[in-house]
Amino acid sequence: MGKHILFIMLGNLIYEGKYKITNSRVLNVEENKIEHTLTEDGRIKDINTKMLGTFWNVSVGNGVVYGEGQDVITTEDGETATYKAYGVGRLNVESKGISFRGSVFYKTSSNGKLAFLNNMVGIFEAETDESGQGVIKIWQWK
Repeated sequence: MGKHILFIMLGNLIYEGKYKITNSRVLNVEENKIEHTLTEDGRIKDINTKMLGTFWNVSVGNGVVYGEGQDVITTEDGETATYKAYGVGRLNVESKGISFRGSVFYKTSSNGKLAFLNNMVGIFEAETDESGQGVIKIWQWK
């Protein structure tokens, strides 16, 4: 059987944003499953956006959490898109927050500025500090 070589290419940085966790609630005590609501300001390429989202995470041991989330993206002129995200986070001893890495899956019915996002897959890095504020960057996965 021959060798298989896998090439994964990250495209350009398509998004940078700053977020704030605004609310948290316990979904399941036995699983230690917590849901968070966040608001976010950012830029997709040269487009100013606001986002409203929720995500949940569960501890899987040794300072590691698994999480899933979803966001609604809105431009200043009312265009919308959404994404679902899946990731793994690790406790960051220095910031007393969490560093997440994962993937996002975009969807939109827009024919305007956000149309390029439809069915795009991205890879993200997010850093949250102990106050619930954070930054996120997303690259296109080609």
